[in-house]
Amino acid sequence: MFKEFELKEFQSSAKTLEKMIEKNKEELKELLNIKHKTYQNFVVPYQLMAQDLETFSTPIFHIDSVKNSEETQKVYGECLPILSLYETEISQNEQTYSTIKDIQYNENSTLNIEQNKVLENEIRDFQLGGCGLSDEKKDRLKEINLKISELSKDFSQNLLDATNAWEMIIENEEDIKEIPKSDLSSAKFVDEEDKKIKYKFTLQMPSYISYITYGTNRDKREEIYKAYCTRAPQNGGLIEQTLKLKDEKAKILGFDNYSQYSIVTKMANKTDEVLDFLEELATYSKQKAKEELAEVRALALKEDGLDDCQSYDLAYYSEKLKKANYDIDEEYYKPYFEQNSVLKGFFKVLNKLFDITFTLNSDAKTWDDKVKVYDISQNNKITSRIYIDLEARSDKRGGAWMHNWHSHYELNGKEELATAYIVCNFPASTDTLPSLLRHSDVVTLFHEMGHALHHLLSNVKEPFVSGISGVTWDTVEFPSQFLEYFAYEKEVLKLFAKHYESGVVLDEEAIDKLMRAKNFQSSLTLVRQLEFATFDFKLHLGGYTTELQVQELLNNIRNEIGAMPPPAYNKFQNGFAHIFAGGYAAGYYSYKWAEVLSADAFYMFIDSQIFNTSLANKYKQIILGKGGSEDMDKLYTSFTGKQPDIKSLLLIDGIIS
Repeated sequence: MFKEFELKEFQSSAKTLEKMIEKNKEELKELLNIKHKTYQNFVVPYQLMAQDLETFSTPIFHIDSVKNSEETQKVYGECLPILSLYETEISQNEQTYSTIKDIQYNENSTLNIEQNKVLENEIRDFQLGGCGLSDEKKDRLKEINLKISELSKDFSQNLLDATNAWEMIIENEEDIKEIPKSDLSSAKFVDEEDKKIKYKFTLQMPSYISYITYGTNRDKREEIYKAYCTRAPQNGGLIEQTLKLKDEKAKILGFDNYSQYSIVTKMANKTDEVLDFLEELATYSKQKAKEELAEVRALALKEDGLDDCQSYDLAYYSEKLKKANYDIDEEYYKPYFEQNSVLKGFFKVLNKLFDITFTLNSDAKTWDDKVKVYDISQNNKITSRIYIDLEARSDKRGGAWMHNWHSHYELNGKEELATAYIVCNFPASTDTLPSLLRHSDVVTLFHEMGHALHHLLSNVKEPFVSGISGVTWDTVEFPSQFLEYFAYEKEVLKLFAKHYESGVVLDEEAIDKLMRAKNFQSSLTLVRQLEFATFDFKLHLGGYTTELQVQELLNNIRNEIGAMPPPAYNKFQNGFAHIFAGGYAAGYYSYKWAEVLSADAFYMFIDSQIFNTSLANKYKQIILGKGGSEDMDKLYTSFTGKQPDIKSLLLIDGIIS
């Protein structure tokens, strides 16, 4: 039913990939030789051919992210150019492009919505791939695509290496006196040389967050902050190369810049629409963000006489301010969010909302002992599978993400079931302590599951538009952000917020505090995201070719939008993996664009009831079930009956009232 991971075959992946590609090329030749080509005899096998290749290649790149080693890097490096060149060749095949256009012209009226959407997307992507260009320009595009892929891989590897290479050892108990006990337990070790008890903090996210938020010693806070925001300085050169190549690619394809090229596959219609959107959000939030920052500075001055509050002080004093304003103590909550308990309760939530059941599959093969695999059932029938890898490891890329593996489809009498991975970097469990999560970790889990369900609950029969395939990039975050909101609801939290030792459910007063604190510093959070999004989008409008120019752009945006300029040594851009090692180049604005949709949609549940099963089923059928088979703006209006309103986001975040 499901393809398994076969790590024993990993070393020979490049050779197998080459054989698969040669087979695909031969099969495509045969398809192109068909005299009377139709959707059924050409497009269907064309999709299946691509799906088989994706099914094989996805684990290669996935394993390099979650079980990184010299071997995985070597295999990744061997496979990347093979796949990149093949994909470019396919996207530039004039015969295939012409055939699909002919099929669209001849069969448009007899094909269903899904099939027509497949053709529409393919024609657009062939045009973006270079069809219609001269052979010389096509060859240059091949070179550019390959080089961008390699730069992306190097950017990510540099970040991982830099993260793992740094550590801060602390002996003085005063410097760690405010660190939560569970975090301190993870940091504690006995030095083999002098046999003293010491504490190690790293740039792995759980460890970094722990010290930057609770570290008493200001010099140590700056030390770990500086190490984090100056990681991988060599990435500055990679950024220069990437920007030049992306700008050249856009111009070869007839666009003025890469942002304009990016918009073609988005819900937004033009670059000015994106910039106006970001500016409107900034207008609403800038002043309030400054007021929120002033509160932090006032507390720092009052408590410690600190009159020059810096970026490395912000999390520390913000946590104190949050506790003072809302009586929120993260250490109090963590025992109630034990990883396994959260998962089990979360599955109950999803069952109540969407009538789906998660069943642990202990026999499925995984890449690490702590990875859990669940089969998802609907109406007592297994319909999909999810791999959940939640704990931080030194061989694992930082951050959190969902990645699709198989897509659901029904072709030629065969049904393929969808699979996906959720990857996070939560505190690791030990022999003596389970993995205890912050509430923000719980929100992250909800977010990634929102992505996963968008892929796994698809009812679409055509693989190219099933699940998240074919979904416009600036709306793909809608289901993930939508599900996040449930992580703050009392009825939801009561299903899984239980003390890992006593089993006592988190009391109502504590839940109320969490809900009241939800919008703490929401304007500061928003302007920070707007900094990133505006920087990304303007950067890809072109004209920024050196590290100095990139830095100047970022500085100007921070001065215009931001509340607190960081130290001059901060090189955030060198760690901005979303746009230089992921798929968000000229698209980071998507998080806020989609969040307007999610906030607007969630208000429907607020206005009725959180476990409104009728409304949840409608959402499941329309938004999740239809995947990329229709544009999200159409699906959204079909679900809500109206256009999205930007003020819904501002209201739900408490920025306006």
